[in-house]
Amino acid sequence: MPEATKKVCVLLAEDEMMLAMMLEDRLEHFGYQVLKAARLTACLALADSAPIDLAILDINLAGETIFPVAEVLQRRGIPFVFSSGYGEDGLPATRKGEKVLQKPYDTKQLISMLNDLRET
Repeated sequence: MPEATKKVCVLLAEDEMMLAMMLEDRLEHFGYQVLKAARLTACLALADSAPIDLAILDINLAGETIFPVAEVLQRRGIPFVFSSGYGEDGLPATRKGEKVLQKPYDTKQLISMLNDLRET
């Protein structure tokens, strides 16, 4: 029996439930496995120990910034992209130049960004 192909696992940090569900559907349609977290504490736990390959990090999760999660992912060598309705303007000066996915999500841009992350 052939070995099952492992799906790329994406950590999705998003606190807007409808947006998270829509994004999860899109990602699963393109063959990704999705782990969702809507709060910083849950996201930190997943970032620290879950077998994830990539991450999409909403900059603001219920009033808390996502940057501690980004630090954990960087330490683990897991590529990620920030997401924001403000685009790059949503990043603090210390994070300027990092990858940002603009909300609302464009499927073509989303998949392109994830493909770029997979190549890093």
